[in-house]
Amino acid sequence: MPPATVATTPRVRRGPQPTVGDERLLQLIRQDLARSPFSAEGHRKVWARLRYGQGIAVGKNRILRLMREHHLLSPARVAQAPPAAHNGTIVTNAPNLMWATDGFRVFTREDGWVWGFIVIEHWNAECLGIHVCKHGSRFNALEPLGQALLRIYGSLDRDVARGLSLRLDHGSQFLANHYQQQLRFWGITPSFAFLSQPQTNGVAERFIRTLKEQLLWLRFFPAIAELNAALADFRVRYNQRWRLERHDYRAPAEVRAAFMALETAA
Repeated sequence: MPPATVATTPRVRRGPQPTVGDERLLQLIRQDLARSPFSAEGHRKVWARLRYGQGIAVGKNRILRLMREHHLLSPARVAQAPPAAHNGTIVTNAPNLMWATDGFRVFTREDGWVWGFIVIEHWNAECLGIHVCKHGSRFNALEPLGQALLRIYGSLDRDVARGLSLRLDHGSQFLANHYQQQLRFWGITPSFAFLSQPQTNGVAERFIRTLKEQLLWLRFFPAIAELNAALADFRVRYNQRWRLERHDYRAPAEVRAAFMALETAA
């Protein structure tokens, strides 16, 4: 006598049914990734754009599941390293309290290896200055800082940034007498990162990682001129459209605009 068969029914989602089905949501995810000016973004950025940009209320875990099932997650993402001994905070609650600077290198066909320097606002992770040059000298390392001062304060006069701290590492450019004297002239106090703990300059380090993932590792630049033009374009695009989780998925420019509106109303 053949064994009895047990009738099975397809699994049905328990609880209220979502307003947007998986098939439609997957379509929206693909459309969002295609429209984004950035590449290899995670599920949180997709969720934020759907939630705040299009008003589609879906859960982050559901976005993650669909992106994982359909191989839409970045293959370059790796597990994060365990936290280091440094347990302080390096972000600020208001602008112009602490900026950060750091350098990076890029290879070009005509100019070979070139240096880049950045200045980032700790408060909203906004890129205030960026510059590429052939030689990573103390003079060239000051260039993005000058850009930032002109952009925020409109001047390069003595004591223009009195009260501002600048987070920087122990690179030879930043330790040079000329660099330190120029900081004092502008009224800027140096705030050195801990030795062998790059995370203490984490705001600048995180921006450089984003810069590499979204631009420098995706394109090959023939010379410094083309690279500087691409960096200037990226700075604007990043400030206006890169969403920050710690600021409720608003872009740096949106955070600054909201702050300025409150200051004007006060």
